[in-house]
Amino acid sequence: MPTTVHIPEALLARVDARARAMRISRNRLVVMALEEKLTPPRRWPPEVVRLLSTPVGRPLAQEVDRMMASIRSARRSRKKPVKL
Repeated sequence: MPTTVHIPEALLARVDARARAMRISRNRLVVMALEEKLTPPRRWPPEVVRLLSTPVGRPLAQEVDRMMASIRSARRSRKKPVKL
């Protein structure tokens, strides 16, 4: 379905350059970008899963504790912080 969209010149130049580099039409690139942006992720990327499943070493855990203590001491709200 034909649609008119107003794109700033600088952005359109970047779109055209990328489309040429990919050897696809401007229209195809815009459709691909919209599909990617509007499709919810199905799962977390493997590198995120790997990082979350890797145990944290003692030095890092201590540094996180120090950082959290610093954040707590600088809080101005009287509400209790959310338990993580």
